[in-house]
Amino acid sequence: MLAGMSVLTVLDPRSLLARLPIAGFKGPPPVVAVLRLSGAIGSFGPVRAGLTLAGLETAIGRAFKLPRLAAVALSINSPGGSPVQSDLIARRIRDLAAEKKVPVLAFCEDVAASGGYWLACAADEIFARETSIIGSIGAISAGFGFPEALQRYGVERRVYASGEKKSALDPFLTENPEDVARLKAILEDMHDCFRALVRERRGARLIGDDKTLFSGEFWTGRKALDLGLIDGVGEMRQALRARYGDRVVLKRIDGAGPWWRRRMGLSGRDPAGAWPDGSGLDPRAWAAGLLAAVEERALWSRFGL
Repeated sequence: MLAGMSVLTVLDPRSLLARLPIAGFKGPPPVVAVLRLSGAIGSFGPVRAGLTLAGLETAIGRAFKLPRLAAVALSINSPGGSPVQSDLIARRIRDLAAEKKVPVLAFCEDVAASGGYWLACAADEIFARETSIIGSIGAISAGFGFPEALQRYGVERRVYASGEKKSALDPFLTENPEDVARLKAILEDMHDCFRALVRERRGARLIGDDKTLFSGEFWTGRKALDLGLIDGVGEMRQALRARYGDRVVLKRIDGAGPWWRRRMGLSGRDPAGAWPDGSGLDPRAWAAGLLAAVEERALWSRFGL
């Protein structure tokens, strides 16, 4: 038995070979878990499931449990969405990174903007392509108003509420300036949280004044690098091989549920829009899903995608 080796070590042939002076033997290759975060963030109805902590928690946990783990790579392609879900997902990744002492690297594809950039800030380093869309550090609320349409068709809007602010911003009523001011204050509070996160995660790497960085503007990857919003321009596979060697193994971690449900944007759980007898989806849920798809499409279109 070699000095310093236990019986258990000897019984493990891989460990034994790694210790023997065999020319050319390099031991098992390092592993990088690849966690794909693609799509809008949040729930978009009973049929279409966006990125949520509930849907990703299992995959995130698996990513940090792989043997010989050298790093976790986030493959991000998201126009944003829910600030709450962005925060929950990012914080879960950071908590596990600190617990396991594993570095996290983010690789942005077409777009990592708004909540998508929030997710990227969960990484220790951020990379993108020169033509990726990066930034949009802000908060937004959008909708429609129909008060004149109701008058035109002789429709009377009847609202009964307990609480003087309960019916605030009703799309079928004329806007109340006080309600608008209150909404803007909430958005500014969310913006403050976003700014604080970016300052915390990027620190001294940020270049430029706050008025530019936190205006809600977005840039190409090349310009984002100049502003310190990312750390480099590169593609995931090439960058990881350059850092961990050509033998590095990239292990993609998928979420729970059958592939066909993920392909259709369904969660791994039973959809909320199913008929009570379990015979399939209520057609009303499909209609809601169609409207949700329009809403999701609008998020992408803001960035020309």
